Amino acid sequence: MPTNIITRAGHNALKAELDHLWHTYRPEITQKVTWAASLGDRSENADYQYNKKLLREIDRRIRYLRKRLEDIRIVDYAPEQEGKVFFGAWVEIDNEEGDSKRFRIVGYDEIYGRNDYISIDSPMARALLKKEEGDEVTVQTPTGEATWFIAHISYDQDTSSP
Repeated sequence: MPTNIITRAGHNALKAELDHLWHTYRPEITQKVTWAASLGDRSENADYQYNKKLLREIDRRIRYLRKRLEDIRIVDYAPEQEGKVFFGAWVEIDNEEGDSKRFRIVGYDEIYGRNDYISIDSPMARALLKKEEGDEVTVQTPTGEATWFIAHISYDQDTSSP
């Protein structure tokens, strides 16, 4: 079960998606279903069948978003977090092979479509929590243990991109 926390930007994005689905996209698809149904035989009407299926998918997503927005708790940045890795942090890590990664630790609902976000529930995030710059972190991966060094921690308030 994923942790029920989210950044304010993530919450705003889910809310915007819900508003778009409910106020814009769903009425548009409903109109298409009504039009396709008026053409007659629904069993062989591809427009009707496709848009009806799409409407079910939209309704499923709307139900999920409404329930999820009720269940999650927004976690805002606090000045006490500075210098340590906590929820919402941008973290830069390096290893001895010269590999470098930069990502933000966020809630489960925020990671999709972003290669630079990781879930607070991931092994990497769990290993990094409460650590400071310069600390060494050992992470259990599917291929074995990996050692990383924390190069930089920041809490940029602009969350649109790194």
